[in-house]
Amino acid sequence: MDTPNQSPLPALALAGLIGELTFEAYAWLASPALFGVKLEPANLVIGLSKKLLGLDLAYGAAFAVHFLIGALGFAAVVYLTKRMTQFGYIGAGALAGVILWFVAQGILAPLMGRSFMMGFGTYTQSSFVGHVGMTIVIAMVWQNLARRRAKLFT
Repeated sequence: MDTPNQSPLPALALAGLIGELTFEAYAWLASPALFGVKLEPANLVIGLSKKLLGLDLAYGAAFAVHFLIGALGFAAVVYLTKRMTQFGYIGAGALAGVILWFVAQGILAPLMGRSFMMGFGTYTQSSFVGHVGMTIVIAMVWQNLARRRAKLFT
């Protein structure tokens, strides 16, 4: 729905920011109430940066790294998924979320020595809701912004 010759990047950046803020609200507020666990992906960044790069990141720095990856990287994955699959916005967002969830819990967590998918326990289940929910929010915001921009140019 993006208009020809119009870059989707500004809309994707805003959608990514809104998606990441939604994820953080879910991780810190909703997940503890629903699953009994607070999602703290900054701890994954800390562990990976130490193991792979030998860096000791402070929690705040790791949080910022994950925030940027979430806001910009996750939006890019939603965009690429939509382009490669030709799915609609919501379908692409959902598929991107499943992929990113698998990468986080099935690949990155084991790199730190955790079990595959962390045993599919409550943390992994909540992570699924967080990743898929976040990428669907990104897709919905991007779709809404693309529709608004299309109306401006018609």
